[in-house]
Amino acid sequence: MDLKLTATQSQLVVVDIQTKLVAAMQADAMQLIIKNVQILLQAVQTLEISAIISEQYPQGLGATEPTLAAFVPPNKIISKTAFSCCGEPKFNQQLQRDKPQIVLVGMEAHICLLQTALDLTNSNNTVLKKQVFVVEDAIISRDPANKANAIARMREAGCVITNTESVLFEWLGNAEHPAFKALSKLIR
Repeated sequence: MDLKLTATQSQLVVVDIQTKLVAAMQADAMQLIIKNVQILLQAVQTLEISAIISEQYPQGLGATEPTLAAFVPPNKIISKTAFSCCGEPKFNQQLQRDKPQIVLVGMEAHICLLQTALDLTNSNNTVLKKQVFVVEDAIISRDPANKANAIARMREAGCVITNTESVLFEWLGNAEHPAFKALSKLIR
């Protein structure tokens, strides 16, 4: 198990950042989450890393935040009713067998994100079993205590807890990467 991300081994999963859920979050914290997820989505687009977006019961919770949905093709946005993304067969079909690293962002940290992380790290299914990197500054819960608890549980389950800048620079790997200048500007 490699504790460092590589672009060729990664897939990004954005969990349930939907319009009605966004409105229920603390506004300043939510803006930071959206900004960091946008940075990662721009990076995956530039570096040609696959991304999947999940939507929990979109009829009730709304569609994905439009500024985020714009970064992925519509067939990469998966509706679900299971709290874990892994409970939705269409999501599992989008997981790439040859990408052992999942970068996980989204909300709510203590419900859908946590259950997805636990299912991915503990699966007996070789397609679903992944090394999970949780981007701490790109996840949120309505109650910060619930987020902290979720992070502790995910760390205990073997997830790597990281941050947006670390992910970005691990994907780049080198300041001589052709995308370095463009992507490093995203965090200034």
